[in-house]
Amino acid sequence: MLSQKSHARTGQDRTSLYAVITDKIIADLEAGRIPWAQPWGTAAIKAPLAMPRNASTRRGYSGINVLILWGAVVERGFSGQSWLTFRQALGLGGHVRKGERGTTVVFADRFVPEGERQRAAETGEEPGAIPFLKRFTVFNTDQCDDLPAEIATTAPPPLPGMIEPRVEALIKATGVDFRTGGNRAFYSPAEDFVQVPPPAAYFETINWHRTALHELGHASGHPSRLNRDLGGSYGTKKYAFEELIAELCAAFSCASLGIVPTVRHADYIGSWLEVLREDNRAIVRAASQASKAADYLLGLLSEMPPHAPIDSADTDQEAA
Repeated sequence: MLSQKSHARTGQDRTSLYAVITDKIIADLEAGRIPWAQPWGTAAIKAPLAMPRNASTRRGYSGINVLILWGAVVERGFSGQSWLTFRQALGLGGHVRKGERGTTVVFADRFVPEGERQRAAETGEEPGAIPFLKRFTVFNTDQCDDLPAEIATTAPPPLPGMIEPRVEALIKATGVDFRTGGNRAFYSPAEDFVQVPPPAAYFETINWHRTALHELGHASGHPSRLNRDLGGSYGTKKYAFEELIAELCAAFSCASLGIVPTVRHADYIGSWLEVLREDNRAIVRAASQASKAADYLLGLLSEMPPHAPIDSADTDQEAA
């Protein structure tokens, strides 16, 4: 049984971890860097565009861990997006090189305090659980030696020719009323439709795909899908928080599909900073919701039959 002093220290550790993560994101935004829109594929980074993944289990990281690991790849120049714990590297017959510094990632969990258990036992109610983050350390496979070749080798990014057809297939798979036209991109929760200007309206056509995925990220929150609170009006913190979810969803989806858009949304940075400064857990919650949204959308694509034909006859040709 933990002492009150231990409980206090644990609570301080949890608060500190949220603060450390949020302060890093705030510092990047204040410097004009958007952590989820790094210059993938340019001379600034060697790693291919991809979502970070555990090299041993092949499970992808999600939520705030995506931003943490992307940031580590950019800052430290790693050549891949694959990660291992110290013990996993040993279990694969390799090892982390002496002197290498790991990257801290987090795992969300919940615990029920003893006092709450007693209260629930006396009242017959369900005990209330307190959410918290556990931290653990991972190492990029670049920091390891003697790993099996299939673990150490980074898979090549998808061919450019396979990217845009998959986005069109994804749009069809969602079943969302997706309209191309006009001069602004938006999602209407009341009528449940997305509208995005044609690709020709963008200075760089590839950015149309990111915008489409951003608006589909909003659409994922409809009551018939993931049922997020989409009721925030423009200029409110609730609105800014949902925009942050959609932006991260687009970033995660782009990385999963191999799309390399340019940096965007500098106009949103002020509202994001306001949300993050007020609540140091906001970025963690937003990243978690964004992972769920991206997983939902990409899951619909994976449910389509292999090599399903894309019938463009009934769609605007500019939306390809």
